Amino acid sequence: MSEAGGGRGSGSSVPQRAPWSLVAATAALCLVSATSVWTAGAAPMSREEKQKLGNQVLEMFDHAYGNYMEHAYPADELMPLTCRGRIRGQEPSRGDVDDALGKFSLTLIDSLDTLVVLNKTKEFEDAVRKVLRDVNLDNDVVVSVFETNIRVLGGLLGGHSLAIMLKEKGEYMQWYNDELLQMAKQLGYKLLPAFNTTSGLPYPRINLKFGIRKPEARTGTETDTCTACAGTLILEFAALSRFTGATIFEEYARKALDFLWEKRQRSSNLVGVTINIHTGDWVRKDSGVGAGIDSYYEYLLKAYVLLGDDSFLERFNTHYDAIMRYISQPPLLLDVHIHKPMLNARTWMDALLAFFPGLQVLKGDIRPAIETHEMLYQVIKKHNFLPEAFTTDFRVHWAQHPLRPEFAESTYFLYKATGDPYYLEVGKTLIENLNKYARVPCGFAAMKDVRTGSHEDRMDSFFLAEMFKYLYLLFADKEDIIFDIEDYIFTTEAHLLPLWLSTTNQRVSKKNTTSEYTELDDSNFDWTCPNTQILFPNDPLYAQSIREPLKNVVDKSCPRGIIRVEESLRSGAKPPLRARDFMATNPEHLEILKKMGVSLIHLKDGRVQLVQHAIQTRGFVASSKPYNGCSELTNPEAVMGKIALIQRGQCMFAEKARNIQNAGAIGGIVIDDNEGSSSDTAPLFQMAGDGKDTDDITIPMLFLFSKEGGIILDAIREYEEVEVLLSDKAKDRDPEMENEEQPSSENDSQSAEQIASRSQEIDLVDQESPEESSVNSHPEALSPVDTDSAASVSSSEQDSNPMENLETTSLDGECTDLDNQLQEQPETEEDSNPNVSWGKKAQPIDSILADWNEDIEAFEMMDKDEL
Repeated sequence: MSEAGGGRGSGSSVPQRAPWSLVAATAALCLVSATSVWTAGAAPMSREEKQKLGNQVLEMFDHAYGNYMEHAYPADELMPLTCRGRIRGQEPSRGDVDDALGKFSLTLIDSLDTLVVLNKTKEFEDAVRKVLRDVNLDNDVVVSVFETNIRVLGGLLGGHSLAIMLKEKGEYMQWYNDELLQMAKQLGYKLLPAFNTTSGLPYPRINLKFGIRKPEARTGTETDTCTACAGTLILEFAALSRFTGATIFEEYARKALDFLWEKRQRSSNLVGVTINIHTGDWVRKDSGVGAGIDSYYEYLLKAYVLLGDDSFLERFNTHYDAIMRYISQPPLLLDVHIHKPMLNARTWMDALLAFFPGLQVLKGDIRPAIETHEMLYQVIKKHNFLPEAFTTDFRVHWAQHPLRPEFAESTYFLYKATGDPYYLEVGKTLIENLNKYARVPCGFAAMKDVRTGSHEDRMDSFFLAEMFKYLYLLFADKEDIIFDIEDYIFTTEAHLLPLWLSTTNQRVSKKNTTSEYTELDDSNFDWTCPNTQILFPNDPLYAQSIREPLKNVVDKSCPRGIIRVEESLRSGAKPPLRARDFMATNPEHLEILKKMGVSLIHLKDGRVQLVQHAIQTRGFVASSKPYNGCSELTNPEAVMGKIALIQRGQCMFAEKARNIQNAGAIGGIVIDDNEGSSSDTAPLFQMAGDGKDTDDITIPMLFLFSKEGGIILDAIREYEEVEVLLSDKAKDRDPEMENEEQPSSENDSQSAEQIASRSQEIDLVDQESPEESSVNSHPEALSPVDTDSAASVSSSEQDSNPMENLETTSLDGECTDLDNQLQEQPETEEDSNPNVSWGKKAQPIDSILADWNEDIEAFEMMDKDEL
């Protein structure tokens, strides 16, 4: 992630459009006013405790770095369980993970600028001398272009950046004469042959000595690379060009980014995970913000910050709009298909997406950053670390944890943006967990399984390059750092590049290919610093109000898939009722069904039928005042006995429900405040409680997007009085309605799966006209991440017109296991009984195996760009 601030010295080094004073201002200029707001709402951590924790981070770094230098150097990495160095070819192969190792003392180079940030200038000077004396970049070894760029090239450039800074200060590095920069330039030229493709996308691997496609190179036959692998080069390559004046590096990196932008899926503006480097065809067409794509988005925004090129910002904002439209399902970030972005591509998330809240801070979008970060923190509190992958119900999917720093990164930037002491406590938890569970005599060992606490003989270089840097900066005051951190931008490996590079050696032609491929809505682009009064209302509990509903999101989530009963018994919690375990004679099971609004009927042949009962609320609609419903209504007489219309925003849904209920409303419809939102394009949405008991809320609540809510508002403007029917099922119509509008036989023949997705209907009845119209929304009554929904608009004079993704849910947080969703067959002329027999229920094991096969298939397709 990046730190944004002024350029070196004075404003004279700032480009004509100083990028960090615009978009990136949230990481610098805007943070000053934000901090005073947040700290008023929570007890600040004392300076003494912050210093104590900062010193603890220093001691932890010394433990890791010291053991590497003593037991592993000059090897690339330390093996902390066996206290020896990991040398490529001398240890059993770990597959693509070993592609980061190039026999170039990786951990030492990756740690250079960390030494300066931690005020270890003498150790830094010694480390630089060792690099110059011992490191050889001409080894006959095949390495990852991506990893070598961000770790080695980035490490050399970060070391050079701080070496010249120290030299200017006049105390250290007086002997330094750009030696690290010359090594970086040598390495840059060794990486250039990888770009010898028709597309300009680099090969994923290269031989440091022999390059590409020579017999002795043992590489160059690959056809695919990940989006992040090809799109995470611009910062390091551009910095190398700006430092040296050799424009070829920046030109090659720009060409790769231009090609990725051109190949994005035009209707969704998303990119896939892997792409063919020769044809540009997408190989893996799922899209998210985690492994394989993550730093591509990061580098688009940071390239704008560092280089001042507007096209990078335009591209980032276009992608970001698509991310928030399709992938973001707060607090979750779920992969989707680039061609069908409303369809989730997987039911789990990977740990690398933990960087995204920090990127949202740089963007200036604080609220979703707080939400996702809090969700991740709850997962960490449950498992001590963030598993490499976890499911949408927060179960472990892949149990490893290689001491990744992305969550610490986002914690640091959220603290920078808000000043909220809560994030200091989060950092304290990270320190405690590392010392308690990962610390071993020879360093810190990666977790092999977060559930058992077992270790892996592995301490990656990024642990020293990033983790200790972010944790130290989290607790450090400005005077604790020997230079102004605001003058630098962080690369994805947390290496520091000076912002004054934006005005140095600008000789690369900038072809703006952005507008060539898309019409840009300029209103979506933040050219100025966001208004802090909007980002941070004058409410010291603002951040807490966002986090509070997520406090128990992990513990209260509904499990999916196979349940480990022994784990449930150990924790004292009852495992959820599975369909296959249901017993019609068990009173507890019948009580569960009753709470779901389902009753059981015994048939003569011994089978049972499950009947879900309709719950209807019918009434005239009235707008509440205030329209947001966040305080006591000033027009209770207008909403008494009616269904209140309220606008989304300003407060929690539960608070709105209580206020209109206290005013005598019999129901509520929340209309989205995001003008233009529609179920046609927006992702599934679920109203949530406020983290408190919501048993006191007894009225039904419905959420409508702006477009669908506008239908009701237009009807009110035209006819004044409009009556609405809220119903659990599309079939549960008022008898009057049934007489006027009969379901078609075609609809009657729909499958149980289609019918199961229907759970809510609104009928708008014009009281002054014989015409009648209805808005039917049919979301599935499942957890928000596993739903598929559909809706229709119909009237007696027109055919139904399909729309998608209107969703309702109760506010009490109750949910049911996927396999417990017992579906209702539609009524037909042949069978008027709306029941579904147990025998017709699909076997849950089939869906489980399908999920497993999907995950296994995805896992097998993963290259080094994955976890």
